[in-house]
Amino acid sequence: MFVRRFDVLLLLLLVTARVRIDTLADLAAPRPIETIRQVAWLNGLLSPDAWALMEDWLTDPISLLLISLTFALVLAYVIVDLLGERSTSDVQRPVSHLQSPVSNFHLKLVIVFAIITTTVVAQSAYLIALRHIAGPATYTHDGGVIQTEETMKFLLQGKNPYTEDYTHTPMADWGLDYKSALYHYPYLPWTFLFSLPFFVVSSATLGWFDERFVYLILFALMLLMAVRLAPTPTSKLALVMLLGLNPIMGSDVIFGQNDSFVLFWIVAALFVAQQPHRFARVTSLALFALACASKPTAWFLAPFYFVFTLRDELFDLRRASSIVRRLLPFVFVFLLIVLPFALWDPYNFYDDVWAWSAGTSPTAYQIRGWGLSNFVLALNLVPSRLAYFPFWIPEVIVSLPLLVLMLRRQLRENTLTNAAWHGGILLFAFAFASRFLNENYLGFIVSLLALGVFAVQSPTSDVQRQSPNA
Repeated sequence: MFVRRFDVLLLLLLVTARVRIDTLADLAAPRPIETIRQVAWLNGLLSPDAWALMEDWLTDPISLLLISLTFALVLAYVIVDLLGERSTSDVQRPVSHLQSPVSNFHLKLVIVFAIITTTVVAQSAYLIALRHIAGPATYTHDGGVIQTEETMKFLLQGKNPYTEDYTHTPMADWGLDYKSALYHYPYLPWTFLFSLPFFVVSSATLGWFDERFVYLILFALMLLMAVRLAPTPTSKLALVMLLGLNPIMGSDVIFGQNDSFVLFWIVAALFVAQQPHRFARVTSLALFALACASKPTAWFLAPFYFVFTLRDELFDLRRASSIVRRLLPFVFVFLLIVLPFALWDPYNFYDDVWAWSAGTSPTAYQIRGWGLSNFVLALNLVPSRLAYFPFWIPEVIVSLPLLVLMLRRQLRENTLTNAAWHGGILLFAFAFASRFLNENYLGFIVSLLALGVFAVQSPTSDVQRQSPNA
């Protein structure tokens, strides 16, 4: 009975957190009614009296309606669960770990996707519409949307996004405490190369573009793959909930941070690696290379992912050439994307992607976040937030022993789910000891750990998988 109710509790917990975070964000940066009503299709949803009646309580009237619809869907989920318990109550059978009644699984899954739509997708579309009215520096994230859009404009003009500064772009009008980001594009090239065709087509047809168009498409595809990754009905539901309603990752999608973009390529790599077709391993390596060519946060999975990929050759030194051949798809795709920009302007590429975040750039990223950095500031170990501090020392002290320990664990149980779990833990340890541990990193880490818990085990595992037919 308890196991069957696990998904209900998880859903209510995630939705409550998701809604509360959104309303707190609205309190910090309220959405003026005057701006909202400039969007014609939003203004027509309510009468003038209704707009007045619904003002001034936690958030705006449109968001309040979405919240009420969301909790109505949660209640529907609870009722479906209760009906499922009733329909199986006369059947005395053991309930396997994290497995819900198959008879109502598909209905539950539809409701979960509907809740993700009302909380994440609808809120993203809402902010896209408001940004289109209020201007490019509003209702969005600085790097994941504004700056990424500007990199594509630079590239279409034949300019190197890593050489240019962003002082004469909408980035300069965004609410930054420190302006060092105006001189750096800290992400790797796949973040804007993949979006470039969408930018061109949208600009030609609509006359405008929002990077969240791309993020929402990939977000939806990722969730569809997640359904196939998990082995049992309740683990499918839990994985979709944790990826789609992750309180921090959801905000990333809504405001346009690019962690969901990186996560899509990781999930795609794991999904393809589980397929039986002949080129699954090659395709998975190529997809993982795209994740690594997007943002360094994906690199922390690499040691464990490669151990899994090389499982047949790993302990046979006579097959060293085979190991090299196995990794060629990854190396080729990664270098094809990254190398042209690294060679175009080596100094600025390094300064943007690595030195800025490490604190060694002349215009470095500030010391901040939820990790060790706060103790550095509290103990007055630096004269300012922008000063250099050798965070590489605690990073090595914390991360290296964990890497060795988890590589040994990976070798003992060499599964893709363990690769995701170990990669998430390693990233958490490194980020905690680094110059900054931003909240979006934790949302990304939770998603990796969710894959490590609920995704299907690989064929090399001794764990007996249950049929995913639900």
